[in-house]
Amino acid sequence: MNAIDPRPNGIDPRPLYTRATEQAAAVIKTVRPEQLTAPTPCAEFDVRGLLSHIVGGTVRIAVVGEGGDGLSMSSFAEGVEDDDWAAAYDEARTRVLKAWASDERMSTPVRVPWGEVPGHAALSGYVMEIVTHTWDLAEALGRPLGLDPELAEFALATARRVLPDERPRGGETPFGARHEARAGADVHERLAAWLGRTPLSRA
Repeated sequence: MNAIDPRPNGIDPRPLYTRATEQAAAVIKTVRPEQLTAPTPCAEFDVRGLLSHIVGGTVRIAVVGEGGDGLSMSSFAEGVEDDDWAAAYDEARTRVLKAWASDERMSTPVRVPWGEVPGHAALSGYVMEIVTHTWDLAEALGRPLGLDPELAEFALATARRVLPDERPRGGETPFGARHEARAGADVHERLAAWLGRTPLSRA
């Protein structure tokens, strides 16, 4: 498979990824026990399942950054108690930030689901992923916090490069077919629409 470099405009994705994980952590901290079985815009996940995927996927990103084969691992966390999701995510994201901190990691090729790409391209894709999943979670929780539009703009630019209309979806590309966002949609809804999602309030 020919890889696509998703880094928009040569931007260093590391500060953006840090901000995106801080945003995700803040939303995760708002989850109440009674919300864990609530639906999310990812039809296959309730809130608990989405949290498992966010934490497990973040551990995979850490392993990739550490030079390991993250794709051989499950993208779901096991054994996390319902009151430990925030701590589990903080531990995983801290590990990622350390693993991807060096300039050398930004230029070294790594294997990700969309191909073999330089580290900066991989981390740009992971900004897209966590920003999208944070929106998924916020939708499921009733939008407890405002989300950063600058992060969503970067994620949308990345999504348009990594997932153009002609690129098949499904399988190792776990996003649905693009659809048109509603008139007046904000950047988060436009990102969601590009990745085949619909806000729960209009599902």
